Amino acid sequence: MSDEHESERPGRERPSNAADRRGRRASGSSGAGSTPGKGRATPARGAAATKEKRASPFTVVARFLREVVAELRKVIWPNRSQMVKYTIAVLIFVSFMVTLVFLLDSAFAEGVSLLFGG
Repeated sequence: MSDEHESERPGRERPSNAADRRGRRASGSSGAGSTPGKGRATPARGAAATKEKRASPFTVVARFLREVVAELRKVIWPNRSQMVKYTIAVLIFVSFMVTLVFLLDSAFAEGVSLLFGG
């Protein structure tokens, strides 16, 4: 809503934050006890972490390789015509950059030669 429409209605203030816009109080106490788990301390991390067993290095490597294979199955591989187009584009770009660097290097070498008299 725009400010003009809200200012035309007497007795209505513009909400100051998102909780007010949704019709809730900013303190979050609109429904006493409505949100379970609030007001309790967070459990300590050390207690749960010490009870868990560490996986063996072989298990970790095997899991990693399974995840790699699963991700590679999601890849959309290009077909032959796309690969040819991409390869040509890369070769053109690389040859352009090599030419640019060669020309800049030659120009700077000539400038340094003129400047220091070599």
